[in-house]
Amino acid sequence: MKNQVCSKCTEGTYSLGSGIKFDEWDELPAGFSNVATFMDTSVGSAENKADSCNNSSWTPRGNYIESNRDDCTVSLIYAVHLKKSGSVFFEYQYIDNNIFFEFFIQNDQCKEMESTADKWVKLTDNGEWGSHSVTLKSGSNILYWRTTGILMGSKVVKPVLVKNITIEGVAYTSECFACKPGTFSDKPGSSGCQVCPRNTYSEKGAKECTKCKEEMYYADEGSSACIERPPCTNKDFFQIHTPCDKEGKTQIMYKWIEPKICREDLPDALTLPPSGERKDCPPCNPGFYNNASSSCTPCPAGTFSDGTQECKACPAGTEPALGFEYKWWNILPGNMKTSCFNVGNSKCDGMNGWEVAGDHIQSGAGGSDNDYLILNLHIPGFKPPTSVTGATGSELGRITFIFETICSADCVLYFMADINRKNTNVVESWERSKEKQSYTHIISKNASFTFTWAFQRINEGQDSRQFINDMAKIYSITVTNAVDGVASSCRACALGSEQSGSSCVPCPAGHYIEKENSQCKVCPPNTFLSIHQVYGREACIPCGPGSKSTKDHSACFSDCLVSYIKDNQALNYDFSNLSQGGSLMSGPSFTSRGTKFFHFFNISLCGNEGKKMAICTDNITDVTLKDMVAESEDFSNFVGAFVCQSTIIPSDSKGFRTALALQSNSLADRFLGATVETTLENISIQTDIFPPSPSKLPDVHFFYKSSTVTTSCENGRATVVTMRCNPNKPDQGELSVPSLCPAGTCDGCTFYFVWESAEACPLCTEQDYHEIEGACKKGFQETLYVWNEPKHCIKGVPLPEKRTSTCETVDFWLKVGAGVGAFTAVLLIALTCYFWKKNQKLEYKYSKLVMTANSKECELPAADSCAIMEGEDNEEEIVYSNKQSLLGKLKSLATKEKEDHFESVQLKSSRSQNI
Repeated sequence: MKNQVCSKCTEGTYSLGSGIKFDEWDELPAGFSNVATFMDTSVGSAENKADSCNNSSWTPRGNYIESNRDDCTVSLIYAVHLKKSGSVFFEYQYIDNNIFFEFFIQNDQCKEMESTADKWVKLTDNGEWGSHSVTLKSGSNILYWRTTGILMGSKVVKPVLVKNITIEGVAYTSECFACKPGTFSDKPGSSGCQVCPRNTYSEKGAKECTKCKEEMYYADEGSSACIERPPCTNKDFFQIHTPCDKEGKTQIMYKWIEPKICREDLPDALTLPPSGERKDCPPCNPGFYNNASSSCTPCPAGTFSDGTQECKACPAGTEPALGFEYKWWNILPGNMKTSCFNVGNSKCDGMNGWEVAGDHIQSGAGGSDNDYLILNLHIPGFKPPTSVTGATGSELGRITFIFETICSADCVLYFMADINRKNTNVVESWERSKEKQSYTHIISKNASFTFTWAFQRINEGQDSRQFINDMAKIYSITVTNAVDGVASSCRACALGSEQSGSSCVPCPAGHYIEKENSQCKVCPPNTFLSIHQVYGREACIPCGPGSKSTKDHSACFSDCLVSYIKDNQALNYDFSNLSQGGSLMSGPSFTSRGTKFFHFFNISLCGNEGKKMAICTDNITDVTLKDMVAESEDFSNFVGAFVCQSTIIPSDSKGFRTALALQSNSLADRFLGATVETTLENISIQTDIFPPSPSKLPDVHFFYKSSTVTTSCENGRATVVTMRCNPNKPDQGELSVPSLCPAGTCDGCTFYFVWESAEACPLCTEQDYHEIEGACKKGFQETLYVWNEPKHCIKGVPLPEKRTSTCETVDFWLKVGAGVGAFTAVLLIALTCYFWKKNQKLEYKYSKLVMTANSKECELPAADSCAIMEGEDNEEEIVYSNKQSLLGKLKSLATKEKEDHFESVQLKSSRSQNI
């Protein structure tokens, strides 16, 4: 062992010394294994899930290995034992955030190493290979490349690709490795092999590359054999338009697709069509002019042109409407470029991905069907017109393009945006054939943008050229408010107060241009300034119900105070305690393969005077809210809105150590109004989508709108948050979504939420309580005030305190009244008895008189017939008494009608006795 020395490897071989390298991926190298699992065991049977992932694996593709494309979890595993500390290095492409890509290391006890604390692999840009390296400890190391596709109804853009895996720190090698086919090593002691150039090939362990007979065979770079050239067909050439000449003509030219691999001398082979057909050049694009030359140049600053006439200065009181409008495609505009790339080969490197074709630009031929054909448009920034420079609306500009795709296979057209050259994100994609249509993307912040259109005929790892006639066409591209744009027209602007010049001046925030004198004038209260025009009073748009405008009239917002009149009674709501926002995690839901996920919603009910306070972000880890806000300008996956949504993959769903968030998007970036009505600005609430309210109070609906347009929502998304009074749910209460639509929406465009809370009840008024009077005790009486039950109000008018008052005066008069009433009752009873007795006596006297008269048979009565008989009272004494008692006076007064008759009889009787 002591006599062993290191020797150089011979030609055609290489060695890394204490390292190993895996660069051949025609098949899975020895020592590597695939493990496909379905970590989520919360739904369905384990057997079904195991079967559903049987076909999921990492797939060797020659120079690289490709990950799975479904939502199974697949691990590429390699175990290695290191004699000393070392490292692992690999190159990768990872551009689709719908796949989660982890690289981590475990020891022989299946515990993760400290060096893999940050196991998430960063995304790469299109066509670029990134690199990743991790330090390894001596001993056993198990390496995991793990991918999990989270489809959520969207198609995976691209799988993860890995190549050139190099591991350092293994035992010193006792042998050299032969160069793989398509490579060679021409020097002893090489640490790597070189790739064979085009039209050459090599076998394994080659010292040099062998040339092909180019008349009959061809070979791509890194080929292991020569391939026979096929007959030429119409798929092997394409046409282009030459730049316009001085006569205003363009020529149609035909060219072979490079590198040319076909033969024209074989039977049935096509030859290149003749070139040189002259046609009239299309006019210049708006904002450009040719000035009797063969090329179009942009109009100078302050001028405009429709593309057919010379540039003219804008009239006084107007300014150029800057932007770009490309609708004629004779040459590629200066701020656009095209390219082609393929992740597995370099066939199309240097080719044009798109070709101009007069009234449209179309995808080129490429080198193979799975090439990405790229078209880029760079805009350094966006700037609104001078007159609206002070405006702070959510739209700074927009890009609109008209396109169509003609496909016989599974082609895809991607529209992507890169902000400040940091990361390219897919904005929208279209699969298969699509008829001619328009798409618009809103620009909400001033930054440098690169817009990319990428067309791929098939997304499979093959080098064939079967679908060359599948293509994408773009007819026009329009960009507004571009910093370095040109003008096809002029728009009205505000003039300075001094009429010495006609230059435009910026209007202050919230001002429109008055038509009569082109002066800036402030918008009326509770209106906001349109972001599309500032000319005329109609540019100030009234705010919706329950909203008011910001100080700069840039938007309308809610101050969380809403009033409503019902049955001549004013109901006032104060949602201030709910203004900080609420969140809701709905679900769980499951993908077709059973992956569990949740819909997370963040709601900022009133915002902060128009500022959107709800925050959603992708890949949530330990990043704090403060950190996210600080980086919000540059964090491409950061969303701030009134209502935003993220899809959450719980940590137990895929075996991750932390929950993951993806597909964050805004559901509401403009507040429309708050009202009890069920319709506002063409947004309607389905009355039966939520259970009816237990109280008779009306619900208050907050309406929002999102300007983001998608293929399924041409008018953007809308959101309605229904505030419902529920005294049984104090404080923040409870947010919920419709039971039939756990994602918050049934059509994908309009989202509904109900927020039940005691804080959603109206403010209390005097009509919400009543008083209760107590008994008078010891001269005092208490009055209590209690709320009406059930109580459906909060705050507002407080409940009055208990009131105590004296009750002596009321008790005295009550006694006086009772005494007078009792005396009157006794007196009436006495009088009734007296008159009854008196009447009985009179009847007795009368009947006696009648009896006497009948017995005498018409004789005159004796003189003493009316004399006082035995046992009778001498009542005449009372009649003639000079002094009457009180009872007598009352009696005589009550019998005044009969008094004369009785007195006459008594007087007669008296006179008879005297005679």
